[in-house]
Amino acid sequence: MTRPGAMIRLRNGADGFEFDAYHVPPGDARRGGLVLVQEIFGVNDGIKDLADGFADQGYEVIAPALFDRIEPGFLASPATPEDLARARETAGKTDWAKTMRDVQATIDALAPPVFITGFCWGGSVAFLAAGRCTGLAASAGFYGRQIVNFLGETPKCPTILHYGRTDHSIPLTDVDKVAEAYPDLPIWLYDAGHGFMSKERKDYAPDAAHLARLRTLQLFHKAAGQKGEMGG
Repeated sequence: MTRPGAMIRLRNGADGFEFDAYHVPPGDARRGGLVLVQEIFGVNDGIKDLADGFADQGYEVIAPALFDRIEPGFLASPATPEDLARARETAGKTDWAKTMRDVQATIDALAPPVFITGFCWGGSVAFLAAGRCTGLAASAGFYGRQIVNFLGETPKCPTILHYGRTDHSIPLTDVDKVAEAYPDLPIWLYDAGHGFMSKERKDYAPDAAHLARLRTLQLFHKAAGQKGEMGG
């Protein structure tokens, strides 16, 4: 498959660590930069598909390989139990402080305005980055299971969250806890399961994915102070 993007190398100026990233130029007039954070399966084809899609909407996208600190070049498939177990084990080794520094390096590699979105593990990263990183205009987190563990964080930019009502890995009681902690933060629920944005996942839900993407683009559009309407 021929893709519009390519793998690049980024450097974290805080400690000199270098990591890979998938970079896609905007397919239309540039609306801004977008940090797109992986699921627990690494920067695989599913993440690249999502990056390509946002680039089609006019965003310069960088999807950093944030597991490079744990296992350089890590890739796994959501389709096999063995890969799922391996991905969960790798995600469990996350050093959040170092991850935030690598996210900051990715933000700094993009010209403003810069936005962030993330999926699964990346949804939690996107939420944390809204409070811990600088230079972000808005954040949209998708089905971040660990957000409930970080309810003391305060987003410093406009933030929205997306969850699936039938997500077996994120009970609705956890979503309620997030809503109670952040009563002014928009939280969208969809008739879908975990991973509903990814065509690689068995829970892919086209209607929910389309609506969630539209709401995310509208957030970015508004945060950038741009006029006009966004396409779906």
